[in-house]
Amino acid sequence: MTHNTLDNYCIDTTQSEPELLLELVDSTYSDMGYPNKLSGKIIGRTLKLLAKMTQPQRALEIGMFTGYSALSIAEGMPDNGELICCETNPKAIDFAQSFFDRSAYGHKITPIFGQALETIKTIPAGLDFVFIDADKRNYLNYYEAVVPLVRSGGLIVIDNSLWQGRVLNPNENSDEAVNSLNQRIFQDNRVENVHLNIRDGLNLVIKH
Repeated sequence: MTHNTLDNYCIDTTQSEPELLLELVDSTYSDMGYPNKLSGKIIGRTLKLLAKMTQPQRALEIGMFTGYSALSIAEGMPDNGELICCETNPKAIDFAQSFFDRSAYGHKITPIFGQALETIKTIPAGLDFVFIDADKRNYLNYYEAVVPLVRSGGLIVIDNSLWQGRVLNPNENSDEAVNSLNQRIFQDNRVENVHLNIRDGLNLVIKH
């Protein structure tokens, strides 16, 4: 059995997303560029499950795109939770908001336009949950910016942490940046982590 066959088996035996998320995926592929930036079913359902387990009141997403992962996280959050989402593409924000407005979980989500590193400066400490999935060259900068804001016991989730395998032989700036973040987390005594070979890599980090 090949690796791809096992991946498909896992996808097929994971319970499905809400219908609205399936519509969001279809619309992203038909109406937006770079639809491969979508997190996908396995990562989305993992995010929802992690949020359901940790019940974050205050969460942050760096790199919202069309809102698939945001809605997945919000689905698992308590009803009075707040998810702040950083995004630099106005078209993506408008697209995502049209789905947030139709979702039972959309009231938890607040998109903020602008560079994430600037937005992070305005966010008070005490974050319970952070999802990082934006431009790879700034991965280490995002991590260092959010760790001081995350409470003890808070969860940081980093997507694309294997970067299509390029972390094994980094050649470009983005490859080096993702690898540098993984090495930093491994050596960071402020946190503990487990690095999972799920889809394109998922690094789960809990702050001490």
